[in-house]
Amino acid sequence: MKMTVCVPMYNESAIIAGTARTLYEYMAENFEDYEIIFVDDGSLDGSARTVEELALPNVRVISYSPNRGKGCAVRTGMMEAAGDIAMFVDADLAYGTDVIREAADMLEADRGGDVLIGSRAIHPEGYEGYTAIRKLASKTYIKVLNIAGGLKQSDSQCGCKAFRGKAIKEIFSRMGTDGFAFDFEALLWAKKLGYKIIEMPVKIINHRESTVHVAKDSLSMVKDVLKIKRLVKKLDTDRGGRA
Repeated sequence: MKMTVCVPMYNESAIIAGTARTLYEYMAENFEDYEIIFVDDGSLDGSARTVEELALPNVRVISYSPNRGKGCAVRTGMMEAAGDIAMFVDADLAYGTDVIREAADMLEADRGGDVLIGSRAIHPEGYEGYTAIRKLASKTYIKVLNIAGGLKQSDSQCGCKAFRGKAIKEIFSRMGTDGFAFDFEALLWAKKLGYKIIEMPVKIINHRESTVHVAKDSLSMVKDVLKIKRLVKKLDTDRGGRA
């Protein structure tokens, strides 16, 4: 089994060398066959060059410009993935590295599914360290998105998700959302195409300073939901695929 880990990055030069070394050491120890793909989303601080200069085995960098958004970076990396299982994680390794082996094991298990999403909501300490406003904003956003799309997953926006087999290319080749709501679009396509989605409890290990601005981000949330509603309507009338 080959494992791909995709890391989107935008102006991450302060941390990305440490992330690359940490991931390389973890993957080399835990997987016989693996690759790590860093996707530089139009960074202006030399993030791509920082990773390239490390010259780590089984690590490659894909770059493009200008910046388009995390959704584009993840989609680009996942479409390049050669693994039997492909997973994306945040550049700060917010959920640690052990989630990679745990996700692969769950997807390979007999009871496993096609798509795995990390969930803070089903972990007893999933939101430990969050401020009250950040926790409320996160849960409210997820709830609104689930209502809009008719999904039942407990944490559609968690920053670690894994896909296996045909689901990798079938889902990401159909996606077009470049911004914050790309996670939700991926789950909508998984549902539409009939893939089984499972959840794995996760907790934040590495906290960054929150960048949540309630008024600004609430407006962005409304715009995302309106876009997703149009997407849902399109999916409901689409008769392609297996669903």
